[in-house]
Amino acid sequence: MRPFIHVNCAMSADGKIAGSDRKQVRISSAEDKERVKRLRRQYDAILVGVGTVLADDPHLTVKGCDFDENPIRIVIDPHGRTPLDAAVVDDRAKTVIITLESCDKVWPGVSIIRCDEIVLVDIMEHLAQCGIESVLVEGGGETIASFFKEKLVDRYTVFVGSMLIGGRTSPTPVDGDGWVADDGIQLEFKGSEVLGDGVLLTYSPRYQ
Repeated sequence: MRPFIHVNCAMSADGKIAGSDRKQVRISSAEDKERVKRLRRQYDAILVGVGTVLADDPHLTVKGCDFDENPIRIVIDPHGRTPLDAAVVDDRAKTVIITLESCDKVWPGVSIIRCDEIVLVDIMEHLAQCGIESVLVEGGGETIASFFKEKLVDRYTVFVGSMLIGGRTSPTPVDGDGWVADDGIQLEFKGSEVLGDGVLLTYSPRYQ
């Protein structure tokens, strides 16, 4: 048993989620930002990789929500690179950092799960045992790729903004080393919605 996993992200019209320096670019329209706020309220947890924490320093909270109302914030951080003063470890919401046994770093007020190795299937099953029934994965590209690689994604939504970023090394929604099977991961198109000057696309993965 594992949580329902929804990957949500925004990309430019040329398929980039950030510039070549991996710093955040404002892609979402105002309407899409409101959608994301509503979306976060629907999930038990919001998950990102440590690369997103280092690049963007996100709070991963819902504006106006109290501590107990906010989703749990989860960071995949094998080597303990999350800064002690990162926004994601503040007192706005509960935070869980998943790291390796070899990492002895401690973040005050943060729950830490130490693993022999980072295996997402096992981690998701552990989260389910802790009462987490749904997880919203927001990035970055390598983290999203890992979830697709292990066939864990149940829903994929991507907002396509009306802009170009360019750059040979600029990250994409499903980033990192090549790994996809010969026929790729097939997606079933579920619908589209115009949000301001961009469009939201919704898919369900069809794993072989």
